[in-house]
Amino acid sequence: MSFSKTVEITETSADTRRITVTVNGTPRVVEVEPRLLLVHLLREGLALRGTHIGCDTTNCGACTVLHDGNPIKSCTMLAVQADGHEITTVEGLGTPSELDPVQEGFHREHGLQCGFCTPGMMMAARALLDREPDPSEEDVRWALSGNLCRCTGYQNIVKAVLWAADKQRGAQPAEEDAR
Repeated sequence: MSFSKTVEITETSADTRRITVTVNGTPRVVEVEPRLLLVHLLREGLALRGTHIGCDTTNCGACTVLHDGNPIKSCTMLAVQADGHEITTVEGLGTPSELDPVQEGFHREHGLQCGFCTPGMMMAARALLDREPDPSEEDVRWALSGNLCRCTGYQNIVKAVLWAADKQRGAQPAEEDAR
């Protein structure tokens, strides 16, 4: 996949704005209505459905993406605010053949149940590990505090992020608990 290619969506009307946004390394030029939320641009406009819509009020964090490397909740950011910025979604982490350490940690440590919150959790975790390569358990819990999981007690999610931190630093990740 080439990341230097510009993808242009050209459905225009009198009440749209042309924006340029880099999504998962690919520059894109799109026409958007000024009131369009970033989450809807990603899901419907760009068919990146890993970003979930859970509440539309910033409470759940399922829509978390990285905006210039910082985690934001895309359900309350307008797409026009992303003009000139870089957005990373869960689709921008790793590949099927080479998972990002966060993805691998969630797999190895059973950091998900239904999976609905997982993309947002992974993006918040990626942002944490990018700024703090050796986080404490408290750091992980704080970084994930804006993301709700309705299925688990968070313990395996925290273990998954700590596992990813170890792997990313080149340390030997702790083995999975015997189940």
